[in-house]
Amino acid sequence: MSTPTTSRTPSTARAAVLAVDEGTTGTRAGLVLDDGSVEHVSYRPIAVSHPDPLRVEQDPEEIWVATLEVCREALAAAATAGVTVTAAALTTQRATAILWDRVTGRPLLPAVVWQDRRYAQDLLAYESEWDPVLLARTGRPVGSRAPFLWAARQLAERPEIAAAHRAGRLVFGTVDTWLIWQLTGGATHATTASNAGSTGGYLLREHAWDTEWIAHQGFPLDLLPELCADDADLGRTDAGTLGIGVPLAASMGDQHAALLALGGLEAGLGMCVLGTGAFVDVTTGTDPALPRPGIAGVLAQPGWRQGDRTLFSLEAYTSATGSALRWLCDDLGLFETPRQIGELAATAAPAPDGPRFFPALAGVRVPVWRPAATGALTGLSLATTRADIARAVLEGIAHSVCDLVEGVAATMGAPLRRLRCGGGVAGSDHLLQTLADLVGMELERVAEPATASLRGSAYLAGVGAGLWSSLEEVVEARPSGRVFTPRTTPAARGEQRAAWRELTAAQLG
Repeated sequence: MSTPTTSRTPSTARAAVLAVDEGTTGTRAGLVLDDGSVEHVSYRPIAVSHPDPLRVEQDPEEIWVATLEVCREALAAAATAGVTVTAAALTTQRATAILWDRVTGRPLLPAVVWQDRRYAQDLLAYESEWDPVLLARTGRPVGSRAPFLWAARQLAERPEIAAAHRAGRLVFGTVDTWLIWQLTGGATHATTASNAGSTGGYLLREHAWDTEWIAHQGFPLDLLPELCADDADLGRTDAGTLGIGVPLAASMGDQHAALLALGGLEAGLGMCVLGTGAFVDVTTGTDPALPRPGIAGVLAQPGWRQGDRTLFSLEAYTSATGSALRWLCDDLGLFETPRQIGELAATAAPAPDGPRFFPALAGVRVPVWRPAATGALTGLSLATTRADIARAVLEGIAHSVCDLVEGVAATMGAPLRRLRCGGGVAGSDHLLQTLADLVGMELERVAEPATASLRGSAYLAGVGAGLWSSLEEVVEARPSGRVFTPRTTPAARGEQRAAWRELTAAQLG
């Protein structure tokens, strides 16, 4: 069943961008109208499989079918409401790699999701030689993401993949490349700056592939997609497939689109998206602010490239936020829903000696790089209640997000000027109040927190299509959201953060 989200019903003919947001756990599409609001959003969940503790995979065909279904539902709603769709825009999860057949259009293997760590140990061998080089050129270390190494290994180990390459039938790309290919009927094999940056093979200043590093991993350079700006003309959607032929006018990585939609149009303006993982991004200007020694896990990247101008950003993330809540509910059955966790947490009294949750369910990147780290729930006793555990879970998530904020600010060399929050998990009042207390600054939950990444790429496409004269025009016209003001004293905040650092040290050794 689709999950519509509407703010109002248009009473007159309107223009809109068909916006797609393909996330890690679900795909949605909706209409971003010419006033910047979102109408007629449809949603499909996407399965994520974990064959073992290191591997994370998805079915590319499921991603495409879900995308097609939600797009058709949004277009049907547009037709009923008399809305004219003038362009399409795409937002996707980043660094999830896919190999498919050029002739059949079918995937050859499961997609390897950005959370996958199967080659983390292998990549350690590259760090001493390549980390200094890559930090200066791509804004990120070797890390644990390995889309190019994964594809190279498949070519080396699977005869059918090697045969497809020899026959000129093998196509490689991330999720944006896969969906651009499908939406244009196979006419366009491309990726954009904000998506390429997350692969670890993108030269920040040159807007080009780092062919030396990519080839060093054994990846054939002839498989690389064309590099484009985020607002490039990516071709027209295939009318026979989608039901409408319009320009595919923008494609962005999900966090980049959210940063744009949440107003990160100038240096120092930041956002926090609480979804499957938690991401803190801040715009740094037209020159990249590179990672600093001693500050782990903060990455420099293109915020987005509009025409021939790139606005750069810094990003830090933790992999287990919404995924931790779903794990507690769906896999362990400790709670019925993530919402119930928030409701129970609000009823529990503060307990300094009570349970603590360390949400390192898929490794740790900030404040130290530990890809093999695991999570923990400690401090339990016979007096511990479910409400106590719920509070500990949200406090642990809030502390891990605070680590991100502190790391980004330290790398930028200045405090954030503003922090706006979005994403599905940002709907928890208790979590955002706890986070405001820990970071010691006001947080604004935007009026439409769940649709930030959906709107961002649509705004970029809409400027190119003439719906708005500039990004500032549409972004700053959006209504303000709820502001969460810190309630704790600096001394209390310092004690809480010190206790968290002790827990982190104990867990990470």
